[in-house]
Amino acid sequence: MFGSNRSAAKAYARVGLETGVTAASPHKLIAMLFEGAMIAILRAQNHMQAGQIAEKGQAISKAISIIDSGLHASLNLKAGGEVAENLDALYGYMTQQLAQAHLKNDPAILQEVHGLLSQLKSAWDAIDPQAAARAEVSAGQAASGQVFASVKA
Repeated sequence: MFGSNRSAAKAYARVGLETGVTAASPHKLIAMLFEGAMIAILRAQNHMQAGQIAEKGQAISKAISIIDSGLHASLNLKAGGEVAENLDALYGYMTQQLAQAHLKNDPAILQEVHGLLSQLKSAWDAIDPQAAARAEVSAGQAASGQVFASVKA
């Protein structure tokens, strides 16, 4: 009558992801793309170490797809100026490197691309407008004593 637990877990994860995407700000969506690409690269590394060639190829293809169809496609080269042009070149480099990592079965290349994505995500997270707004609200509440008003003695 019911599917397997694994199917239910996958469906639950898919609904959770869809809900997260629907509720996410544009800034958060880009952060999610960085995370997805990094997770795919880590999976590719695990499959590479385990000798699972098909699975490695699927994980690398997923990372390339996220970089090309997500991160790269989100660039606005006209409005973004030099920064967007540099990211355009960097995303192209990353996809080329991922293809080389697949062909050469080289985990060092995967680590390089993962490191680049990690640095970009850290920089992206640092400019999160919602985080800055939350920090301002928290600072204002702390200054006025509102943060401690809910704490019972």
